[in-house]
Amino acid sequence: MNLESRTGLAPALRIIPRDQHVISRKNISKSALRVLYRLNEAGYTAYLVGGAVRDLLLGLQPKDFDVATSATPDEVKKLFRNCRLIGRRFRLAHVVFGPEIIEVATFRGLGEEGGEGDRHIVDGRIVRDNIWGTIEEDAIRRDFRVNAMYYDISDFSVRDYVGGMQDLEDRALRLIGDPDTRYREDPVRMLRAARLAAKLDMRIDAAAMAPFETLGPLLADAAPARLFDESLKMFLSGNGLKSFRMLEQCGLLKFLFPATARALKRGDEALRSLVEQGLANTDARIAEGKSVTPAFLFAVLLWGEVRDVAHHWIARGQESTEAWARASAQVVGEQCQRVAIPRRFTFTMEEIWSLQPRFEQIQRKRVFRLMTHPRFRAAFDFLLLRADESPAMRELGLWWAHAQQLPQDVLAAALPAGGGSSASDFVAPPAAGKPPRPRRRRRRPGGKSSSV
Repeated sequence: MNLESRTGLAPALRIIPRDQHVISRKNISKSALRVLYRLNEAGYTAYLVGGAVRDLLLGLQPKDFDVATSATPDEVKKLFRNCRLIGRRFRLAHVVFGPEIIEVATFRGLGEEGGEGDRHIVDGRIVRDNIWGTIEEDAIRRDFRVNAMYYDISDFSVRDYVGGMQDLEDRALRLIGDPDTRYREDPVRMLRAARLAAKLDMRIDAAAMAPFETLGPLLADAAPARLFDESLKMFLSGNGLKSFRMLEQCGLLKFLFPATARALKRGDEALRSLVEQGLANTDARIAEGKSVTPAFLFAVLLWGEVRDVAHHWIARGQESTEAWARASAQVVGEQCQRVAIPRRFTFTMEEIWSLQPRFEQIQRKRVFRLMTHPRFRAAFDFLLLRADESPAMRELGLWWAHAQQLPQDVLAAALPAGGGSSASDFVAPPAAGKPPRPRRRRRRPGGKSSSV
């Protein structure tokens, strides 16, 4: 039985010779080249595959280099002492070169569940798949056509079985196979479509986007830890703002961050400004090679719902500190059922949120105590993002920015010692000027100063 009769697809190999593409070995990881050459020398076929080939063809520098081979994981392990086997759902070999890991996968096959090999499917979703096959089967098993191209180290050509080169030229993301079936196999593919479209500045084919609304709820069945990893790829890879807009455009945001979608649906333009500016700032820091933390990102995304819930409880008479703590716990608890945000990040998020009301308390002890808080800088950066909430909030951000530039004695002299002063009725601290010059002592007649 041929592939077309089994899958409804007919792989048509197109070989792009070296003089017709831009991939050069100088842009490929030396570790990946070592793996490819070693496998070829041992008599196996091996290719650079997937996102690395796609990115190199687009003139981008890949973050990871993956290899597909005819060798089984056990055979790969015998060739490399620096190899470890991982995974139950998909058995893979990781060849470790210091901090770099080259992922080596055996060609996936199309064998049916219950046949030869190890495949288990539940409600259309693949939960385990370790059936080996040919390169043609492997190509059909991949998700998007642009991810199903193979770089051949033996003659430096690119092998395209499903029309990936055409999709790169069309700037379109198309799924391999029936979209409904492919998303049911793995619902996270919907998020990958949005992420890749944002990263590569491509459009999602209409047929690939059509099932999002009906199949989006299947994301609730995906492992929350996996959705956390996917969220980091979307928002902490330098394309966070574009990924966020693509999630909204595709209607997927409500399935991944329901609290964020609810808050934005209320039409708060200041909140949208905060979220988009926060993501833009994160993208800028990544572009500059600066560090970023998921805690700040998630604090930005969930702020609208936390703020609204806290104000709800305060309006019902609950003390402010308790209201903010209750709102934070409620919103974080709901979100972690979808995306498993680790506690070390949720703790920081809750501190950033809880410090926001304290910026409005302009009293000497409170100001200096807040400035020494370990999360002051993150909370202050968050305060600046809130500038569009109101003119008063913008003035508050300027006040705190100014206050941090003053010497402590000048700031202390300008601040009230107590009495419940707030930002709304406080005059901005005086600008720091040059200290007065000390007076010279008068000399006694005779030109000598007196001594005691």
